Amino acid sequence: MARATREAYGDELERLVQENPKVVVLDADLAGSTNAARAAKYAPERFFDMGIAEADMIGVSAGLAASGYIPFASSFAMFCTGRVWEQIRNSVAYPGLNVKIVGTHSGISVGEDGVTHQAIEDMAIMRDITGLAVYCPCDQWETKAVIRQAMEENGPCYIRLGRAKVEDVFDENKEFDVRKINVLRSGRKVAVFATGLMVQMTLKAADILKEQGIDITVIDVCSIKPIDKEGVAGILRDHEEIFTVEEHSVTGGLGSSICEIACETVPRIVHRIGMFGFAESGEWQQLLHEYKLDGEGIAEQIMGYLSI
Repeated sequence: MARATREAYGDELERLVQENPKVVVLDADLAGSTNAARAAKYAPERFFDMGIAEADMIGVSAGLAASGYIPFASSFAMFCTGRVWEQIRNSVAYPGLNVKIVGTHSGISVGEDGVTHQAIEDMAIMRDITGLAVYCPCDQWETKAVIRQAMEENGPCYIRLGRAKVEDVFDENKEFDVRKINVLRSGRKVAVFATGLMVQMTLKAADILKEQGIDITVIDVCSIKPIDKEGVAGILRDHEEIFTVEEHSVTGGLGSSICEIACETVPRIVHRIGMFGFAESGEWQQLLHEYKLDGEGIAEQIMGYLSI
């Protein structure tokens, strides 16, 4: 079933606020879009709309965490990371407070809202903050698993979610270890690491490439930090051609993470597929096509590298 990961976030928040009286929810005037508002139906006394004041939202979240609560603070990815980097670093990560930052509407698939709202640097700037975990789930089931893991785990994290409805990769019976990679298809010489929406697009690319006689291994990477170094190194060891695909700048995100592991463990050339600059405003599927991040574009880019 096609469902946006932000909708799955709303589903899980509804459950968490009913199950755990320590869970509190904060948003920055976008609760209808992030789906955080759904928590207010069951626990209005633990839901706080902070208005267009993201720095205040993070500061209050830090105070709530220091008081023993488990705050989930959400807004669009651009605003809850870019506008408040200092507050996240100094008020949340440095003291190691138990704040869960959830950024929806990430990447270029936010579409018509344009470049100002298209966060393609968020994983990079969050990954560089000491002690902050970074997750990018690909579908509703992985999202729910990440949200529940975040609640159960003591420590700050950033969870990157999307606006668009996406097809299920997993089903409700999947038992997740969200910090481990998931091998979705097994090929021979070519391995492709993908995260978020790009998992679905890479699976489509795999179908296209199979018609050309190329079987690729497709790996879902949900935990960008800490990344599954042992699992990634095993994939690097068993494959000759390595690719990464992300709806994010090729600098600082998944591609950089895989390059770092390759540098330290199993030396490999890593071909990074993603954004090399700003996009433009447009319908999200058209944008993915324009920047070769749909199934056809990813397959074309992989074929291009393999033919060099």
